[in-house]
Amino acid sequence: MARKNLLAGLVEAAEAPQADAAPAYPMRGASKSMVRSLDELSRQAEKFLEGEAVVELDPNTVESSFVSDRIDDDREQFEELKQAIAERGQDTPILVRPHPSADGRYQIVFGHRRVRVARELGRKVRAVVKALDDRTHVIAQGQENSARADLTFIERALFARRLDTLGYDRAVISSALAANAAAISKMMSVTERISAPVIESVGPAPSVGRERWLELSILVGKPSNAERVAGIVDDAAFRSLGSDDRFGALYNALNRTGKPVKKTSPSIKQAWQPADKTVSAHYSNSGKAFALAMKSKNAGRFGQYLADNLDRLYAEFLAANDRKED
Repeated sequence: MARKNLLAGLVEAAEAPQADAAPAYPMRGASKSMVRSLDELSRQAEKFLEGEAVVELDPNTVESSFVSDRIDDDREQFEELKQAIAERGQDTPILVRPHPSADGRYQIVFGHRRVRVARELGRKVRAVVKALDDRTHVIAQGQENSARADLTFIERALFARRLDTLGYDRAVISSALAANAAAISKMMSVTERISAPVIESVGPAPSVGRERWLELSILVGKPSNAERVAGIVDDAAFRSLGSDDRFGALYNALNRTGKPVKKTSPSIKQAWQPADKTVSAHYSNSGKAFALAMKSKNAGRFGQYLADNLDRLYAEFLAANDRKED
């Protein structure tokens, strides 16, 4: 198909009606046990500021976090924040830590936009300086952003992906984003199918929720759509749209049927290891399928033990479920 035909009606496609965006993270089950409410999460984030002296820093001595949590497409919101600080001052301090490798400099844990405002206004930035290791840094950063609830689904998903790439385990990622294993798996599935450059071309899409991003990821993930996606996101007409409209334009251009995209349940990947570390197990659970793989010294013998005892283990499973239903 010729490029001009591929992109014909792109702006009109963005104006096509879309389903209501789904809430990003309904708190149920395991997620409730982790974080009961945004108020509690906010209190957790605020604890990083409690009992610490607030100092004024030159914003030019403050560097960004080592892991980004935003897509830079929020100029309107930034200007509103800038105007508010210009009129009333900076109400809430940011959190920084001493830079791990540069004396006299600092690294932002949270408060990136407030630092940008201070630079543009030519003011000092009010900050709490606290020595934090990398793990605590990313948890505090994620919790503070989650507490303010102003990161979009896809920004949270990109943050999760970046933490995963840096080697953080799912427990840390879940704590940072106040999300359970299933929610994190959905985030990962979206960022596996849609490359970071394409996501950044679409932008934060503040009105678009998790389910719509999952549908788009299935469309973008089809190898037959690769050339079409590249042509759309590189087009000037696409780039001139707002972020929500860019999402709509890409979705509608790929979903020619107009029908909801069939979604698959992502597998929830977990790991287990006993205290003696003689077995290393990895398993995934999609609800309808379960896969287990083991390695290390006792993997073969333990695996055979499980196989030899499947009848007994399954009988115990059924008995346990019967007791729950009584």
